Amino acid sequence: MDWEQISLFEVKMINRFTELLFLMLLFNLTSLYTQNILKLKSAMSNKIEDDREKVLDVTRRLTQLMIDKNTVEINKLLDNSFTLTHITGYVQPKEEWLSEIEKETMKYYSFKEITVSVNIDGDKAVFIGQNILDARIWGTRNKWRLQQTMQLEKRSDKWIILKSVATLF
Repeated sequence: MDWEQISLFEVKMINRFTELLFLMLLFNLTSLYTQNILKLKSAMSNKIEDDREKVLDVTRRLTQLMIDKNTVEINKLLDNSFTLTHITGYVQPKEEWLSEIEKETMKYYSFKEITVSVNIDGDKAVFIGQNILDARIWGTRNKWRLQQTMQLEKRSDKWIILKSVATLF
């Protein structure tokens, strides 16, 4: 093709065709980008929901193990430096608490879950649960309206409870 012989009309047509190709390419790239962002958001949402369920499983399992008086399994759910802060404000080390469960100076009978919430930020989570807990603590049996606020950390795809603070609701 002799470029000197191209008419002004043909130049305009080539320019329009080039613009159209560019717009089509831009549209396709934008569409692919949007699809990938939506897939990423969906995957992140699924991961957060999966982590939320795992946190709930761990906290519910802890409560059931307390009732079962299974301190060996409880110990596996807790960090080495775990503490339990009682409604009195007393901060109890893990070993002392497990000993109290074994001696039944803290005896747990049953629980009824009222509400739960989980807030996850990366490998950290905060669980807040309200239960009616039937327990005898240091000689006093009651159906305690307890709110437990637990801090957890994900280690090797496993949620570990770092600390728990009990209050009444």
